Amino acid sequence: MFTTIHDVARIAGVGVGTVSRVINNSPGVRPSTREKVLSVIAELHYKPDPIARSMISKRTGAIGVIVPFFTRPFITEMLKGVESTLAHLEKELVIYNVENDSQRDRYFTELPMRRKVDGLLVISLPVADAVSSSFKDAGLQVVLVDAYSPYLTSVVVDNIQGAYEAVKYLLSLGHRRIGFINGIIEGNFKFNQANDRLIGFHRALGEAGLPFSPELVQTSAWDRDGGKAAAMQLLTLKKRPSAIFAASDMQAIGVIEAARMLHIDIPGELSVIGYDGIEISELLELTTMHQPTLQMGELGIARLIEQIEHPDQAPELIRFNATLIERRTTSPYSADKGTDAFDAIEAL
Repeated sequence: MFTTIHDVARIAGVGVGTVSRVINNSPGVRPSTREKVLSVIAELHYKPDPIARSMISKRTGAIGVIVPFFTRPFITEMLKGVESTLAHLEKELVIYNVENDSQRDRYFTELPMRRKVDGLLVISLPVADAVSSSFKDAGLQVVLVDAYSPYLTSVVVDNIQGAYEAVKYLLSLGHRRIGFINGIIEGNFKFNQANDRLIGFHRALGEAGLPFSPELVQTSAWDRDGGKAAAMQLLTLKKRPSAIFAASDMQAIGVIEAARMLHIDIPGELSVIGYDGIEISELLELTTMHQPTLQMGELGIARLIEQIEHPDQAPELIRFNATLIERRTTSPYSADKGTDAFDAIEAL
């Protein structure tokens, strides 16, 4: 038999409004009355109608996540933290995948008006000040992860410092001719990660008193094929680098593939370091700068839920650091090792 809120109220000897306040954990209910109502709810195995509850509370029980290219390993690992946290809270996850500027702008414009979700987690997409204001005016709570806005709570990694530490590590191994494969800035998304990692690269070289060589910097898509193509450009220079820093682990995997094609030994003749610390990097024993992606996703959701419950909270900047994970793709520089790039090509 279907149990209603009226059944709970009748058996508990209270009004329907009191039962509703207990269900929604509202104040103004005596502890003894709350305990009695909860006891009846348990006895009758009563489960509130989610649609009715959303109409009363003006909440959907759903959290929206706007994310670019959600099939990428870095993003999927972050989404694991998001999903597990929401599952524990018994909230629904709604993913809005963004692949171009117009799609992003449409979501930013329409979602605050539709109110199909109680809050938005925006991953790896900078939000303009005007958009931040529109979120606030609509009363929609928003938290950024892997992006920053002074008007929104933001969970970020210090990418400048991370890239700096990666290059400093290669310098400490004696490498002086260091190649860098950065990620492209796709569309008008304006990924600050690419800019920040280039700044870190420059800073480390500058502190070491090394000149910047434009020929040692390549830009590619944030994937294996892009990294491989860029590495082929670097590794076929007349004077090739003894080490390569890639802005993502997937690009670094492409570097390893290119080196294998050219019969260049890793790490004997070429050291390779990536960035992200995705799961496959451990399998391939890739040295990398590890980002706490899982924790970033979990913390982003936790902060968003807090803001939904307490909307007057001030924006907060939460900054993580990337951590060097030393594995088997890096080793000290040795001038005795290595072959000329053109000899390697002829051996193919």
